[in-house]
Amino acid sequence: MSQVEDGLGDFTTDRSVLKISILAILIGAMSALVAKALLWLIAVITNIAFFGRLSASAVTPAQSHLGAWVILIPAVGGLLIGLMARYGSDKIRGHGIPEALEAILIGRSKIEAKVAILKPLSSALSIGTGGPFGAEGPIIMTGGALGSLCAQFFHLSSAERKTLLVAGAAGGMAAVFGTPIAAVLLAVELLLFEWKPRSFIPVAFASTTAAAVRVPLLGQGPIFSVVRHDPLNWRGLIIACAVGLLCGLASGGLTNMVYGFEDLFPKIKIHWMWWPTIGGLFVGIGGLLDPRVLGVGYETIHSLLNGEILGVALISLLVGKALVWSFALGSGTSGGVLAPLLMMGGALGALVGQFIPVASPGVWALIGMAAMMGGTMRSPFTAMIFALELTRDVNMLPGLMVACIASEAVTVLLLKRSILTEKVARRGHHLTREYAVDPFEIHRVGEIMVKTVPSIPATMSVGELLDRVAKGDRWFARRHAMPLVDGEGRLVGIVTQTDLLRATEGEGDRNVSVLVAGSIDPVTVREDELMRDAVIKMLGNNVGRLPVVSATDKMRMVGYVDRTSVMSARMRWYEEEHVRERQFSLGRALLRR
Repeated sequence: MSQVEDGLGDFTTDRSVLKISILAILIGAMSALVAKALLWLIAVITNIAFFGRLSASAVTPAQSHLGAWVILIPAVGGLLIGLMARYGSDKIRGHGIPEALEAILIGRSKIEAKVAILKPLSSALSIGTGGPFGAEGPIIMTGGALGSLCAQFFHLSSAERKTLLVAGAAGGMAAVFGTPIAAVLLAVELLLFEWKPRSFIPVAFASTTAAAVRVPLLGQGPIFSVVRHDPLNWRGLIIACAVGLLCGLASGGLTNMVYGFEDLFPKIKIHWMWWPTIGGLFVGIGGLLDPRVLGVGYETIHSLLNGEILGVALISLLVGKALVWSFALGSGTSGGVLAPLLMMGGALGALVGQFIPVASPGVWALIGMAAMMGGTMRSPFTAMIFALELTRDVNMLPGLMVACIASEAVTVLLLKRSILTEKVARRGHHLTREYAVDPFEIHRVGEIMVKTVPSIPATMSVGELLDRVAKGDRWFARRHAMPLVDGEGRLVGIVTQTDLLRATEGEGDRNVSVLVAGSIDPVTVREDELMRDAVIKMLGNNVGRLPVVSATDKMRMVGYVDRTSVMSARMRWYEEEHVRERQFSLGRALLRR
């Protein structure tokens, strides 16, 4: 076995993952503390805004009795957020996850310190004054900022900073909801843009640590404790698929509604700083009509899971929450999307569940929640495990999976981008959510190299070689670099067209050997190395082609690889993806018999 084969493995992770994991554990613990502070701040602002008291007790805006005054409170919150965005940082606008994506994609995973402060503060103001949002988006952004800032204190690569940014984001989500597995899956499906142990391991450590630290800070057990239901039978799974398809259609509608309102606001001839105020007024009107649409709404979600909201109340909740949430989010205020999606999905599931003869409305509310989240965010595995960890109703896992996959199938076919990536695309950046093995990582140089390589004797003179080129020798004319061999055919150097021109400049000696004019230390690649290694050598040495040498004898040339060879590897991948051909014909098989 060659040296390269000994070094090749399934993964490229090295010991640096241990250092990053230790930092990730610390970031996970800090993320839990930040989550506790954010939830405390939301509670304090809610008490001040709706009850006129300084307290951190758990209350909801729906419990207040302010009457028409409730319209002004979200508007005041929107005004404060607009001022913070204009004079602080406009990166606090939005629901957090697209901003984290943008930092990873184009910001080299660097987030400003002021964003780490202003984002949770603005989100607490938004939610505390009745904004129909969740705390998860802001804490993901804040945790990510915490991880990014910690990474910037150390001598780390951009990829390592990304890992710590995502570790902070996953830690924040795990701390808010007590869902460490779903937080890791969200990182994998949405934030990391890779599936490698070097990033997965630290993120998992951060998420687990945050969930553990959460217990003494926020308590243990599922947020939405429900009575465990019986598993769905085959009829129930078919119905779950249908509910998932319905939620997929609703997910597409919600995404279009949010960005429809976002497109509407620029048409209003006032500065964008005032847009959250307008959004807050709309939220206040919605809260006056149905107070349950205000705030995070965890109590309402729990009621849906227990089947306590039925009939017309479900329609009012679904329509009202969808309108105020999409309008407020389109206005550019600050807040998350997970909790609203859970509420709207739960309302839709419970609504149709009243007419389903299988299981209770609470079951379909749970399935609707997961399907709405999975379809809207295009993260089906995150959604199904998120719903499972929120309720601990393990028997529902098959139904959750069927519904989430069905919902994603609808949204993938209907919409090019999700509600999260659409905002990134509108800022001029493209990303893909599909992952595949790079052909450069699996194909060896020997598979795609050109095996017939004419060579030049090292003793040939520069003038003789130039004469051969002038006489129309096509092979030499087309090559910018030519390998040089000794009398035994062993590779001893390489000469380029630039070398030849330099050797004959002015009064240059045309009788000098090509070996003297060229280089005696050519950059080579072994035939058993990966295409990845060849590309790295070509880019690192600014050359367009490399001699390929034997795996057992580095002086024996067996071929060469150039840009065309590199493209052939890509073409092979393209053919595997797009070229359709019949390998078996029933008619031919019968004729052979």
